[in-house]
Amino acid sequence: MKSLYSYCKILIVSILLINVQHNLFAADGKTEIYTPYTKVSVSPGSTVNYSMDIINNNPYTINESVSIVNIPRSWNYTLTASGMNVNKVAVLESKKETLKLKIEVPYHVKKGYYTFYAKLGSMASLPLIINVTTAGSNETELSCDQKNMEGTSKSDFAFNAVLKNKTANKQQYALMASPPKGWNVIIKPNYKQATSTEIDANGTKNINYTIKAPYNVKAGTYKIPVKAVSGSTSADMELEVVITGTYEMSFSTPTGLLSAKVTAGDEKKIELVVKNTGSTKLENIDLSASKPKNWEVSFDTKKIEHLEPGKTARIYATIKADKKAIPGDYVTKVTAKTSETNQNLSFRIMVKTPLLMGWLGVLIILISVGGIAFLMTKFGRR
Repeated sequence: MKSLYSYCKILIVSILLINVQHNLFAADGKTEIYTPYTKVSVSPGSTVNYSMDIINNNPYTINESVSIVNIPRSWNYTLTASGMNVNKVAVLESKKETLKLKIEVPYHVKKGYYTFYAKLGSMASLPLIINVTTAGSNETELSCDQKNMEGTSKSDFAFNAVLKNKTANKQQYALMASPPKGWNVIIKPNYKQATSTEIDANGTKNINYTIKAPYNVKAGTYKIPVKAVSGSTSADMELEVVITGTYEMSFSTPTGLLSAKVTAGDEKKIELVVKNTGSTKLENIDLSASKPKNWEVSFDTKKIEHLEPGKTARIYATIKADKKAIPGDYVTKVTAKTSETNQNLSFRIMVKTPLLMGWLGVLIILISVGGIAFLMTKFGRR
C-alpha cells in the first residue's frame, strides 16, 4: 500500500514537471512570427501584402489561434493560406507555416503612423507599422485587363475598362478618346453611350470602349489613347488594335453595265475595273474568260502584278463573236483571281444580224412581192 502511494506521488510530480517544462518552452521565445518588412510607407487606397511565417523551434507541435489586433475599424484585412481564411494554425516541431496577410488601406484616411499586431495565441506577437504618407487621395485610375485586340478592318473591338475614383469626393468625369483619322470610338459608361459619367468617392464604374476601324485601313498596329478628366484629377491609358490583312476586291465596268451588242464575226472592246477593297496588297491578279464555242476573248493585260489597298486598275477585254453565230443572247464569264480571292463578271452579248444580210433579206422580200404582183397581173386578165 505504501509503495502504491509512493508510485502515485512520483507520477503526479512527473506530470507537474512536464507541464512546467511545456510552459517554460512556450514562454522561452522559441515560437516566432516573422515577416521581413515590418514598417512600410504607402498612399491612401493602397493594398499592402505580407508573407508571414509562423516558426516553431520547440520540440513539440503547437496549435494556436492567429489574429490581427489593433487595426483601425475602417481598414480591411484577410489572413489566408492555400486560398482559405485562417484563424488557427498548427506547426510541427522545428517547422514553419507561411500565411498571407493583405491589408487594404482606405482612400479616406488621415496622414500618420498606424501600428497593429500579428498574434499567435499568447506565444508570440509581432508589431507591424504602416505609414500613410498623405491625407486622403487625389488619384483616379483607368485600367483594362485586355488592352490589345486583333482582327480585320470589319471587326468591332470592344474593350472593357474600369474607372476608379480614388479621391474622398464625388467626381464628374469627361470621357475622351483620340483615335487615328477615320476611326470611330463609342464610349459607354455602364453600357449606356455617353461622354461623361459621375462616380462616388472611392467608387468605380465600368467603361466600355467600342472601336471601329475604317474599311480601307491598312494592316498594322494602331494606338488609341483614352482619357477620363475631372476638375481635380484625371487618368489615361492606351488601347492597341492590330489589324490583320483582308484580301478583297471588286470587279466591274466603269458604268456597271454588263451587256453589249455585237455583229456575228465582229468584236467588242469592253473596259474593266479591278479595285482592291481589302487592307492588304493583292498580287498576281490573273484574268481569264469562259466563252461560247468558237468565240475569242483577249485582254490587253492578262495579269496585274500588284494592287495596293484602295487602288484600282483598268484593263480592256476584247470579245469576238463567232462569224457563224446566229442572232440571239450569249453569255461570256470573265474572272479576276488571286490565290486569296476572286470575282466573276457575266456579260450578256447580243448578236445582231450583219448589215449586208439585212439588206439582202429586204431585197429578197421586195423581189418576192414584185414576183407575186407580176403573176397576179398576168394571170388575172385571163
